[in-house]
This record gives sequence, C-alpha cells and structure tokens, in this order.
Amino acid sequence: MNDPTAGPIGSKTFYLETFGCQMNQVDSEWMTCLLGQIGYQPVASPEQADLILLNTCSVRDRAERKVYGHLGRCKPLKDRNPALILAVGGCVAQQEGEQLLRKVPYLDIVFGTHNVHRLPQLVQAVEQRRRRCCETAQYPGEARLEQFPRRLPAAGVTRFVTIMQGCDNFCSYCVVPYVRGREVSRRSAAVVAEVRELVAQGVREVTLLGQNVNSYGRKGCPDISFAELLEQVHAIAGLRRLRFTSSHPKDLSVELMDCFARLERLCPHLHLAVQSGSDRVLQAMGRGYSRQQYIELVAQLRQRCPQIRLTTDLIVGFPGETAADFAQTLDLVEQVRFADAFTFLYSPRPQIRALQLPDPVPAAEKQRWFDALLRQQKAISSAIWQQDVGRTQLVLVEGASKRGAGQLFGRTPWNRIVNFTGPAALVGQEVAVRIDRSLNNSHLGRLAAASDDQNAVALQPPKEFAACP
Repeated sequence: MNDPTAGPIGSKTFYLETFGCQMNQVDSEWMTCLLGQIGYQPVASPEQADLILLNTCSVRDRAERKVYGHLGRCKPLKDRNPALILAVGGCVAQQEGEQLLRKVPYLDIVFGTHNVHRLPQLVQAVEQRRRRCCETAQYPGEARLEQFPRRLPAAGVTRFVTIMQGCDNFCSYCVVPYVRGREVSRRSAAVVAEVRELVAQGVREVTLLGQNVNSYGRKGCPDISFAELLEQVHAIAGLRRLRFTSSHPKDLSVELMDCFARLERLCPHLHLAVQSGSDRVLQAMGRGYSRQQYIELVAQLRQRCPQIRLTTDLIVGFPGETAADFAQTLDLVEQVRFADAFTFLYSPRPQIRALQLPDPVPAAEKQRWFDALLRQQKAISSAIWQQDVGRTQLVLVEGASKRGAGQLFGRTPWNRIVNFTGPAALVGQEVAVRIDRSLNNSHLGRLAAASDDQNAVALQPPKEFAACP
C-alpha cells in the first residue's frame, strides 16, 4: 500500500501497513485518500513517518499477535520522537477498542471498521490537543451505506470494488460479524457507476468484493440480485475481466452459477470456502450445507463451465473434530481437486460460539493432520497447474515483476500469476503467453510466437477436469 514517492517539501508523512483481507486493502486505499486531504503524504518506511498507521486483521490469533509485535517495534521510534502519532484501525481496533489503548499506553488513536471516515478528525485532534482517541461505533442499515470507501483515482490495471460489507452468517468459528457488523449491500447504481469510472481511468479487471457476495441485495438496498449485478457490470464497455469474492456455498444460486456459462468476461475461477469435509463438523460450524450438497454444487459448476478452477478455505482442528472427521476432509479434497487451498489451524477468537465447545484433541495431533492436508493439497495443486505447461494462455499484464530483470507479470483467467519478459508498453493489455514452467505459486512463460499458436489450446482456458468429479 505504500508509495515511496515523497510529497512536497515540508509536508507531513505517514507510513501505512495493511494486514488481512482484500476488504482491508480497499479500506487502506480510502485511508490514504483521507490522509492526503489533511496534508499527509505516504513514505516507504516507519522511520520516515510523522504518523504510523496499522490497518489490522483479527480473523486469526496469529494475525492479532503480529499487530502487537509491530506496535512493540514502534515504541523506540515514539521514545525518540514523542510527536510521532501511532494509530491502529481495522478489525483488531474494532475488537479491542479502549482496551487496546490500555494495553499500549504509547498508542494515540484506535478506530474501528465503521469509523475510517473519521480518521482525519482523529489525527487532527491528536495533533492539536495531544489527546488519545478511540472510536468504534458501528452504523446499522442505511446509515452504513454512507460509510463505504471513497476511492483514490485508478492507478493500475486491476481494482477491488466493495459491493457489500458485514456478515449475517455467524459461523461458530468466525469473528467477522462482530468486527465488521451486520450485512448491508450498496445500491447497484453506485457499484456500476464506480466500475464505469474506473474503466474510464484505465482499469481493465474488477473484482467485486464482500464478506459474502452471494447474498448481495438481501440487506440494505435489495434492488437486484448478485447475478443481475454481474450482468450489469459485465456490460460496461472497456472492461476485460470480471471476478468476485468471497462466496458462501449455501447462497450459491443456480442463477449465479449460470453466469459462468453466459458471461464471457467472467473469469472461470471461484473461491468457494468449504472449511471441512465432515457433516458433523460442518453442522458444528454452522455452515448451512452438507458435504454432499457442496460436492453437488461443484458438479453443477463444472457442468456449466468445465474449465472452472476452484480454490477454497479449510480449517483443521475445529473443537471436537476427530480423526474420522479429518479423514472426510481429506477425501473431499481428493474428490473436488481444488487448484489451491488456504489451510488454517483452528484459532479461537473472542465472542465466537465455538469457544463453548470441548476441544480434547492434542495440539500435536492437529498439527499432524494439518501437515498431511498440506502435503495432499500441494500434490493436487501441482498436478493441476502443471497442465498449463506448454500451453498458450491469455495474460492480463499488470506491471513490472518482482523478479526484476525486465520481466512483467500478469494473471491468467484463473488468477495465476505469470512472469515473462516483455516491453512495458504491454501493461494493461491481454497478451498470449506460452507457459514454460510451473512454480509453487506462479508460472514462468514467454510471449507466444506464431509457431507456438499452432499447438496452442489455451487462448481459451482448457477443459482439464474430465477425470475429476
């Protein structure tokens, strides 16, 4: 999130670090814009800053502990410069509130997920009166719509667009409804207008963002369904690719699945969190679907769009999970064959219902399960991504690669990063790239030549799941 370009001489400076999900990334863009309105310019390191801001995540204990570690490393900077302002926003701020100020006595500002718009006033209050501030009020219903992020002008090829915030599912392991609030959807006209403006500024790929986009329109301003919103965004001239995240299986409608067959610019990739392969665990989690229902959804998706690739979330060691439950998860992963999976050990969080459940399985056993799942998924992912080698795929070029050496990077329709050598003039274009190697988290390729195209089968994504249920 940090732009190392310094502002005018004498301007105030800030360093912003973002933890967690795409929702936090969008919020950080808004924070950058708001701080600019009161004369703050971004810098590349905390040592250069007059204001250090952490935008935090509390979905897992490790992420929360990381925030406290970062605050500890800020203390020497504060000791050397008492005028330095330290601020914490996001989910940890919402969860901890005043308690965070008590735990970290040198912290100046705490502001919650519904209070980003108040950041300039909070900073100015500290500047003028050197008083500590905490605001964590949540805005219900219609009032929440006024607090959705206002965005910086587009400065890239891809952007996230928030279409809803909050969650009403209250899964027993999840803190999101408590720190992000109840579900509310933006008006469709506002979403379409934002995407149209971004495309006019040069954006070519948009990802529609929400805690559960599949339930868009049910709370707040229910003018159209999510599938209808996809159709309206898809129709915007100049948009090359459309994605969305995150999706809850219980709200994946037939109408929405049909979009993958009908909308040519909707990328054939879906993140569909399953969490567990055991019906008993799914019920204890409060997920609202069974193992078989999930498998049937996958079959319906692949029937409509055979080339679709799925990614997922998996939790290992949920309270009361047994070896038999875990075996069911391994079996489901083998059946569905996810292209990638984000796998986590269960992390107890404040307020969640799962805290009341007995948890007799030793941590060492859970770690063995976790390691076994990682090995299995790594083998499946490797087999799926290896099928791309030797094929030519369309890559939307996003910019200079982190690998350097004159390389560019972009993504395939399945959201796989591809690094290749090419001129900077290709940024923003879709180009044909022949995949030469598949690495753990990306591909290496080269711009396709005419001779490559004779054997290419993947300018449109290949149908590689014929052997998969």
